[in-house]
Amino acid sequence: MKTKAVRLYGTKDLRLEEFELPAPKEDEILARVVSDSLCMSSYKATMQGTAHKRIPADAAQNPVIIGHEFCGELVEVGAKWSSRYKAGDKFVIQPALNYKGSLDAPGYSYRFVGGDATYVVMPNEVMEMNCLLPYGGDAWYMGSLAEPLSCVIGACHASYHTTPGSYEHVMGIRPGGKAAVLAGLGPMGLAMVDYLIHCDRQPSLLAVTDIDGYRLARAAEILDFDYARRRGMEVKLINTARTEASERELRSLAPEGFDDVFVFAPVAAVIEQGDRLLARDGCLNFFAGPADSSFSAKINFYNVHYNAAHLTGTSGGNIDDMLEAVDMIGRGLLNPSILVTHIGGLDAVIGTTLNLPHIPGGKKLIYTHISLPLTAIADFAEAGRNDPLFARLAEITGQTKGLWNPEAEEYLLANAASIDTAYGSGKGG
Repeated sequence: MKTKAVRLYGTKDLRLEEFELPAPKEDEILARVVSDSLCMSSYKATMQGTAHKRIPADAAQNPVIIGHEFCGELVEVGAKWSSRYKAGDKFVIQPALNYKGSLDAPGYSYRFVGGDATYVVMPNEVMEMNCLLPYGGDAWYMGSLAEPLSCVIGACHASYHTTPGSYEHVMGIRPGGKAAVLAGLGPMGLAMVDYLIHCDRQPSLLAVTDIDGYRLARAAEILDFDYARRRGMEVKLINTARTEASERELRSLAPEGFDDVFVFAPVAAVIEQGDRLLARDGCLNFFAGPADSSFSAKINFYNVHYNAAHLTGTSGGNIDDMLEAVDMIGRGLLNPSILVTHIGGLDAVIGTTLNLPHIPGGKKLIYTHISLPLTAIADFAEAGRNDPLFARLAEITGQTKGLWNPEAEEYLLANAASIDTAYGSGKGG
């Protein structure tokens, strides 16, 4: 079977190509990808090429398919896995396989599986590690966003505290404690706030900072702070463009400090502020992965010694985190729609990935079987002046405060141009 996919050959070298997939072996699975959410990690991999820890050294000769936040359906199941999976099943992927200690992951390391493709072949290790997970949702995009949601869930599980007189770590954020999410209203920060509001270990106080007034206002509009208040949780949004005043405000909210602090920007000043805000036995989680391998910030080691300050960092979730994300999405407790700000087709992947840090907004959602330029949801109405597809999408998203939604997805998939029609030559793009 032929597939169309965006493949990485080396530093900044992405190509949209059509090629033949190998026939799946008895321990492999052929699958159709429907949606993939683009991640900053793919940008970093593209910028670093084979210097990236997950990109194989021979990528120039054996290019890999990028994209690791994808959702789709199984097409052909090898005999080894036929008792667990069947054709037609919807799936999501946990890309952190940890297979035999390797860093190899779909979307980074494999020639025939990644999210930015029409069809893929799942290698045996994906199933061996239980990383091919069932998905029962109606909307494909929500399945794609289960992976980034699992990352923030994992960050909450990785934070830890201690009990005086014991060396055992108590894993997870402190229930009923005080938490802060710094530089926290990008897409992943929004996901963290949504999770903290709805999880079963929610803090009593959550302070969320950002320097962007629009993002602060948008968060107040689309996040369910009324639900938080009904659960006895106070949420404060703070504009840190006013640096000194904002830190005074943060300190006034938690005079004894914050139990859990999450840093969502690889900025030394933000990390150092988080360190200053920690309570005794507080935990700082550095969530934002820097591209610079020499990146560093100052940490107060007096507090590490005398106030039991903890420091950790996470870059993904595990299988349990992914299952929790899928479960909470299914029960309506998490709303992945708040993360999505742009929609595009497979032919938008290269330009978007190469420029991802410079495109404002949240998650860029790709539907791999259609041809569509990357378009902000906020620009649908303007684009709709000349294109009835966008005019209708503007109407649909206008009913949900400008959020992407299942009805919009269904309409798009039924009416957008096929990638096969727009791109059929098999030449590099």
